Amino acid sequence: MIWKWNCRAIHPATRLAAWLAVLVAVQSLDGAVLLAACLAAPLSGRRAMRPGGRLIWRARWLLVSLLLVFAWGVPGEPLWIGGLAPTREGVGEALKHSGRLLLVLIAVAAFLETMPLADLLAGARALLAPLRRLGVDTDRGIVRLTLALRYVETLPRPRDWKALLEIPETVACETIEIDHPPMRWIDGCLVAGLLAALALFCFR
Repeated sequence: MIWKWNCRAIHPATRLAAWLAVLVAVQSLDGAVLLAACLAAPLSGRRAMRPGGRLIWRARWLLVSLLLVFAWGVPGEPLWIGGLAPTREGVGEALKHSGRLLLVLIAVAAFLETMPLADLLAGARALLAPLRRLGVDTDRGIVRLTLALRYVETLPRPRDWKALLEIPETVACETIEIDHPPMRWIDGCLVAGLLAALALFCFR
C-alpha cells in the first residue's frame, strides 16, 4: 500500500496555525541556526521562491534601512579603524534581523501560493471562533478581509497615485459563502503539538 500525503486533507485552520507558528519561530532564530535556515530556504522550491523573490525585491529598501540603522546605530566596537565605521554588534544585529525578514517574506509567499483564498478564510474563521464567546463578531471581520483581498487583487496600478481618487465607488449586493469544514481529532492533536513545540522552542 502506498500512502500519499495530501496537505488539503488537513483542516485549513491547522495549516494556518502551522504557518503562524513558523512566523513566530523565525523570530527566535539566531546565529548558526538562522544561517542554516536562510541557506535551506531555496529548498522550498521554485513555487515558493519565485513569489518570495518578488516580495524580497519590493522590500529591498526596508532591508537596506535595517542594515543602515542597526550597523551604524547600535553602539559597540568599530568594525574597522576610521571614521564612519559601523560596529561589530550593529552588523550582527543587522544581519540577524535581515535574515529573519527574508525568511518571513519567503514563508508569506509560500503560504499565499499554496493556500487558496477559500481555505484561508475558512481557517481564519475556525481559529477566531473562540472569540465569539466574548461577543466579537468574527464573521464580519472575515467578510471585510474577503473584500479587502478582493480589492487588492482587482486594484489597477496607475502611474499617478491621484488616479486612485478618480475610481468611482460601486455599491453592489452580493453573497459571500465561506466553507466551514469540521475539525477532526487529528487537527486538534496537530494544533496542540504545534503550540507545545512552539513553547519549547521559544522558551528553551
